[in-house]
Parts: sequence; structure tokens; C-alpha cells
Amino acid sequence: MDFISELRWRGLIHDLTPGVEEHLNSGMVRGYIGFDPTAPSLTIGNYVQIMLLQFLQRAGHQPVALMGGATGRIGDPSGRDSERELKSYEELGRNIAFQQKQLEQLLDFSSAAPNRALLVNNFDFYAEMNVLDFLRDVGKYLTINYMMSKESVQRRLETGISYTEFSYQLLQGYDFVVLHQKYGITLQMGGSDQFGNITAGIELGRKIADLKLFAVTTPLLMKADGSKFGKSAAGNIWLDPNLTSPYRFYQFWINADDRDIPKFLRYFSFKNREEIEALEATGDMQQIKRVFAEEITKRLHGSVEYDAVQAVSQLLFNPKAGADTLRSLDARTLRQVAEEIPSPQAPGSAIRNHCNILELLCEHTDILPSRSEVKKAIQNNAIAINKRKIASPDTLISPEDLLHGQYIMVENGKKNKYLIRVV
Repeated sequence: MDFISELRWRGLIHDLTPGVEEHLNSGMVRGYIGFDPTAPSLTIGNYVQIMLLQFLQRAGHQPVALMGGATGRIGDPSGRDSERELKSYEELGRNIAFQQKQLEQLLDFSSAAPNRALLVNNFDFYAEMNVLDFLRDVGKYLTINYMMSKESVQRRLETGISYTEFSYQLLQGYDFVVLHQKYGITLQMGGSDQFGNITAGIELGRKIADLKLFAVTTPLLMKADGSKFGKSAAGNIWLDPNLTSPYRFYQFWINADDRDIPKFLRYFSFKNREEIEALEATGDMQQIKRVFAEEITKRLHGSVEYDAVQAVSQLLFNPKAGADTLRSLDARTLRQVAEEIPSPQAPGSAIRNHCNILELLCEHTDILPSRSEVKKAIQNNAIAINKRKIASPDTLISPEDLLHGQYIMVENGKKNKYLIRVV
């Protein structure tokens, strides 16, 4: 694989510095990307950069993931209109540890090959450095005029930028110099919003040690409607299954705007150009989405979770899915179901005392507003417990009805599904 050619047809190049293609063709190159530890997990936006490291490794070069143990304490002003809220050192430490585990699952760190991935923390560069050394050995080499010209600074001049965030580009820039000195790294990659910080590193390398360093940046991940991927717990797509369940992860790709799918395929699929173009030539957008969603869900969450996702989909959307399908689901899969449909709580004491269906649906939960409504639904053959139709309002609910000792599925007609959590 030719790295730059691969990125080019995938639409993954925003900026290249002069000479980078020749440099990559000259032998094995070590290239790095920095990861911001201010979030509890990596996101699908970060995964664009992880794919870059994976493509770099597949092209025979050595990928390096740099954890921002130092820069995360400062806060990157790039792409922001206001100051970041500083995280505690303890929170940053937890985030770094978790993100490292995620990266270790996605890049090949264990291989004996010379291009096995490396993991570095930039806090190690600065832990023993005092402010006088930093100002003398680093700050001396970039002028205020140069630093002020960066877009990340320019956009904050009206609203204000602290000296802390203003100095961020010095830290990230010096990272590049130290990484070259310690590991022979000559290439830095990142999103297009990082180009100013990256070129600051190239400039520092040139002035401090007459280094020739290179950069590649990618377009920011945007949706077809022009909106960005959110960073809130509700709006973002996290790689951590506890923040974005595998089911919701899969459904995100299935429900994506058709206009976004060509970009997603090129950014996130390992299929080659011929395979992607052949898939697109079918014109069957739903099938294209299913193929892609299966690939990326299996890669990030594994085949077991993918099978669970399919089981949840069958349960929620296939009217032919019966009691056997429901009882085949393990507790972890049922937890995913509980995240997707209303999941009222009911007291365990009521189930142990064999409450009847009327009490369960209108007193211990608020699935229906009154006993008369429950009776009417039963008369209309609308109520099912664990896929079993209820014929009488005198039907008792017992511990034997609990799925994995904690769940009861209730259906009121074809569309209204509930998973009661017994506590």
C-alpha cells in the first residue's frame, strides 16, 4: 500500500507539507498522532485518526499514539470559541488509562515487526522541566507574531484567550521535536484544525535543531447537512460500549443520511477501492449500510456483540420473533434492549407475591393508566408477557416469568414494547 495514494482516493487528505510523499517513499517512517485525554473515551471523530495510524501501519510505516498527559492539562484552543474547563489531574489520568486500552485494541502493539505501534505520553517530556527552562529552550524560538497568526488564536482574539491556551501550540510543537530526538519520528498527522499546531512543531524543529519534519492532516468529520459530530453524551458516538451501546452504534450507521455513506465507507472501511466501488454500484443503499455497519461494528465491538445487536433488532422489529428468540438473549443483550425501549421499574416483592397482570401494568408500573384500560387491552388480544398472549385479567405474574431474574417484556399491540426491570 502506498500511504498517500491510499489516503488520497479515500478523501482523507486536507493538507500535505512539501516533500512528504518522497519522504514516505524513502523507507520506513515513524509518524504520530496526539490524543486529547479530556473525554472519558475515544469517539468516532478520533477514529478517523486511528484509521490513519492503521493505514500507516499497513503501508509498512510505524504508527505512534501520543497521549496528551501534559497538553491535556493545558487545553487546546483549536476549534473552540471559549476557554476549556480544566480537568482535574485525577480525571485526566483515568481518561488516559482508558483511552490507552482502547488504542491497544485497535493498533498492533504486540507484533515483533519493526513497525509495531508505539504508545507515548507527553507528560514524560515535561514532568521534570521547569518554566525557566521551557521559556529559554522552547519559547525563545517562536515569535508572538508567528503564534498570533494561527487560526486557533485568531478566532479567539475578540472573545479572549488565556496565556495558558495561547501557549498550547508551544507544547504541541515541542512534542514533535522531542519525539524526533527520542524516537526518530518525522511525521505528524491530525485533523485539519491541528494544522497550525503541527506546523508550529515543524518550525520549532527547524529552528532548534535544523530538522526536516513533515505533516499530513485530514478533513474534519462532518455530516452531509453541514453539522459536526456532537461531543455531548447524547450526541456523540463513543467507542466505549458503556457510553454508546453496540446496538446504538450499529443503528447509527444504518440510519445515517444516504449522502454520508460514501464518505463513511472511505474513511472507516478496510475494503479496497474496487470493493467499495462494486458495493456502491449495486445501488442498494440499505444493503450497503448493512454491509458497512456489520464491518465496523464487528471491528470495534466484536462478533459476539454484533450477534447480540442482530438479536435485539430481531426482537424489536421482526413481528415473527417469538418467545424462543426472547429467552435466547443473555442478560447483557437484554440490557441493550432496555436502553432502546421504555423500561419502567417494578418491585421484586410484587413479583414474589404473584401479583396479577392488572396490578403489574397500572399499579406497579405506569404502562397503562387504569385497570379498565388493562382489561380492555386484554379483551382486544393486545397484551403479551414475554411473547405470550394474556387471555385473562386474572393472570398471575410469578418469579418464573423473570428473564435472567430481573426482566419482564410487555407488549401492548404491535408497536408498544416495554421491558420491565424488577428491582
